[in-house]
Amino acid sequence: MLRRKIFTQLRSWAENKEKKCLILQGARQTGKTYAIERFAESHYGEIVEINFKETPSASDIFSGDLTVDNMVMALRFRFPDKKIDPEKTLIFLDEIQECQEAITSLKFWATDNRYDVIASGSLLGIDYKRASSYPVGYVDYLNMYGLDFEEFLWGIGISDDMIKTLRGYIDSKKPVPDPIHKKMMEYYRLYIATGGMPEAVQKYFDTRDFRDVDRVQRNLLQGYQYDIAHYATAEEKVKAEKCYLTLSKQLLDKENHKFQYKEIEHGARAQKYYSSIEWLLRADIIHLCRIVTDVRYDLADYARDDFFRAYTTDLSLLIAMKDFSLKQHIVENTLDGNTKGGIYECAIADALHKKGYPLYFYKNETTKKELDFIIQVDGKVVPIEVKSGKERATSLISAMKKNRNISYAYKFIDGNIGVSEDGIITLPLYMATFI
Repeated sequence: MLRRKIFTQLRSWAENKEKKCLILQGARQTGKTYAIERFAESHYGEIVEINFKETPSASDIFSGDLTVDNMVMALRFRFPDKKIDPEKTLIFLDEIQECQEAITSLKFWATDNRYDVIASGSLLGIDYKRASSYPVGYVDYLNMYGLDFEEFLWGIGISDDMIKTLRGYIDSKKPVPDPIHKKMMEYYRLYIATGGMPEAVQKYFDTRDFRDVDRVQRNLLQGYQYDIAHYATAEEKVKAEKCYLTLSKQLLDKENHKFQYKEIEHGARAQKYYSSIEWLLRADIIHLCRIVTDVRYDLADYARDDFFRAYTTDLSLLIAMKDFSLKQHIVENTLDGNTKGGIYECAIADALHKKGYPLYFYKNETTKKELDFIIQVDGKVVPIEVKSGKERATSLISAMKKNRNISYAYKFIDGNIGVSEDGIITLPLYMATFI
């Protein structure tokens, strides 16, 4: 059983006496259903689970009056072996995007407040045109992602005490002892090659065979392509899939990682494809890192929507877009320049995204200054650069001299911890999950 951080968040929700219904959001195959089922086993006497994809006929439960008593009666008829006790039962509505009336019902479950209800599913298929039926204000939200590097370390068997020790090196700004650092970099390269999708990670732990991992990753990618074909409008199907499958080329095959429409097809323009990018974003199939025109708070005020980098929601999916040999090069640390830089940039973007940070970057064509990422922490901007080697972070130094409100910055490298006089904190790549 993979240990996931979401269990702690689910417990906090369940212990809140004024809780609303909970919607667990996230891309497909990130482990949402598994997490809720395991959580229910340890915290409730029983679980009443409806998967609207597996049993579309269960939509009949929500076809009449949406009073809680009516819905509970319908549930008892459908599940005669269940007691459906308000004190002991978790009602779990999975793949809820398949039943619009079940989405609407969350308002009434929340208002009644006798039963604990969790809904899960993809944002795919939700009818945004029926906005009046969406239970705004009656639900709490949690986001679930694939495994981050810390969860991967748990799976390998690294103890909480060891991880606490690793975090301590960030606080003390002292280098990690070389044997530990080398082992962590080895684990980190394994993590990048495997990605964070639970099925791929579990397969690696079970077999230690990357051919098996590769099959899982490619099946997951095929599933995402199926979802695009199934849920996207007829106008968007082909365009959205083309945009998605070009991400490996955009991020790993060229030095400039800005999303360029010309990589989709010759002569392609934003006018034709930007709606497809928006659809992929709304469906939680990609996430974006937007350019800003200035490196100051609030970054959203300086962000442009037409200049961005696009990333897959998990490394497993990006790696599956390339040849199997890429995994071997990652694990053996034999990547060439552009690909190595691209892989590490994507890994840091993945770590920051899974920590919930909106991502931005900065690029000035005139001065040639570029910041790979910028995040906001406690109302202040924190610039970040990712280096595959040990190059000087000239853009970070320039940004900190120009804006005295920037008190520190991060440089992630394939190396150890250090701090410069300029306030630049150099960290090993694997430390991104701990900041």
